[in-house]
Amino acid sequence: MLDPTISRPSLIIDGLVLITYFLGIVGIGLLAGRKNKNLNDFALGSRSIPWWVVLASIIAAETSAATFLGTPAEGFKTRSFVYAQLTIGTILARIVIAFTFIRPYYHYGVQSIYEFLDIRFGPWTKNLASGIFLCTRVLGIGVRLYLGGVIIKVVWHYLFPGTIIDLRIYVVGILFVTIITTLYTAIGGIKAVVWTDFIQATLMVSSMGFAIFLLLHRIPGGMTSHFHGFPQVFQVGWNSSETFGTALKQMLEEPYTIFAAIIAQTFYTMATHGTDQDNVQRMLTASDFNKSRLSLILSGFADLPIAFGFLLVGILLATYYQLSPDPGMPAADNEIFAYYIVTQMPVGMRGLIIAGIFATMMGSTSAALNALATSFTKDFCVPYLLKGRSETLQIRVVRMATIMFGGLMIIVAAIAAAAVLHDSKLTIIPLALQSFGYAYGSLLAVFLLGMLTRTRGSDRMNVLGMGLGILAVLTLSRVRVPAIDVHSLLFYGKLVPQDWSVGGWLPEWWPVISFPWWVMLGCLVCFSFSIIFATPIARIKNLQERNISSSGQSLLRGQEKLS
Repeated sequence: MLDPTISRPSLIIDGLVLITYFLGIVGIGLLAGRKNKNLNDFALGSRSIPWWVVLASIIAAETSAATFLGTPAEGFKTRSFVYAQLTIGTILARIVIAFTFIRPYYHYGVQSIYEFLDIRFGPWTKNLASGIFLCTRVLGIGVRLYLGGVIIKVVWHYLFPGTIIDLRIYVVGILFVTIITTLYTAIGGIKAVVWTDFIQATLMVSSMGFAIFLLLHRIPGGMTSHFHGFPQVFQVGWNSSETFGTALKQMLEEPYTIFAAIIAQTFYTMATHGTDQDNVQRMLTASDFNKSRLSLILSGFADLPIAFGFLLVGILLATYYQLSPDPGMPAADNEIFAYYIVTQMPVGMRGLIIAGIFATMMGSTSAALNALATSFTKDFCVPYLLKGRSETLQIRVVRMATIMFGGLMIIVAAIAAAAVLHDSKLTIIPLALQSFGYAYGSLLAVFLLGMLTRTRGSDRMNVLGMGLGILAVLTLSRVRVPAIDVHSLLFYGKLVPQDWSVGGWLPEWWPVISFPWWVMLGCLVCFSFSIIFATPIARIKNLQERNISSSGQSLLRGQEKLS
């Protein structure tokens, strides 16, 4: 039964705001991609997207609902800005990516970036790299999608306080967001993604700014009257009073340190923004690599105020609820900001900010769906099933793939929601990031090997090197992976969940390495192994001939423009 204290007119206003937003987003998405005639249109928008739209799209994709609700949760828990120091590495990495990765992608005219690995090494490296992306991206976005259920859950609890909250409430939110996003992405392609991302990024930043303004206005005396100093920004993570071994162990086990920000996060962002189809694909929609570089580097500097802003929201929420305790406040830190929005935001603006939460989810989800469908079609369907088939059939397949991956994301999101229901203190940011931390170091290594060398790296040996990189992360980081109790299964026929520690045999003094370092570790192991093997002479000659051909075509296009 609806809570009688809630104003029905206010609900109608908020509902109209939400409906208007969703209709507008779907309409814009469908209009933007109405002229898709081939895979190049669907995947790259014919490279006709303005650089400033690409910039907004990059921001929208990386600042997902995990940022909108998860980053305030980090600020709420720590009462500090230490999480924001990780943005240092993201800026450094973007500069490296801009001048190392982007130009080769344009040079070879790839639609799926894993085609570059096929050109440079061969199909084995390409297939494994693309397969890693497909699996990890479904897991990563699926976990983030669970936050769609969080806002629905909080709204439901606000409207019907006496009802029991269970997994079904989460699933409703997950289905709602995924179905709408899949619809306009499947039809509109990358043009629908980047133009709706532009709107969603604008709404997200505006919502953050208004939340900060409102909290500052409602905290008695303002923020400064309740703080004795500026909240902590940097966390060194090195305890000089300990022995070197103990201090190093503690530093590697702490995810938010200045060392992780400068070193580990640089490798991490190089992997996510240089070797991940989801992020790179939108960069390739710009008309040339110089504009793509500009969008990428500026997006790194935009991360700084966005990270600080959302952390400030969390710090202000902690202060607000400390001064004005609320017995109805949820136990899960990820739900605090959503609870404040639903219960404290003014009518109309509340509906708009709830739309902002959905906007961040839809932005990252639509981009992932488009990238997944593009990679799956270009890397597996076209070379093995659709070779020589018409562009019309390829477009039909890529749209069907979009729907398929949307369904997979719903399944993963439901599992993530069930896990959070089991452990209400589970924070979403580490959970979402760790899902691809195991494998992206190896992915980064083969791309670096292909771009920084011309004669090193063998197709099949790369596959072995990538496997060693993944194994090194799981073992040396002492990662605990979900599994079953083998003894109970063999002797009693029962499936009993049990975590397996892959590196459980390591001595106690060995650190449990935190997730920001995993990509660097996997990259170093894979690169060190793969560089030992030489590229076959035939492959090197093939690449040289292709470079000569590409250079000739580029010169011809330049002459045509001049004439």
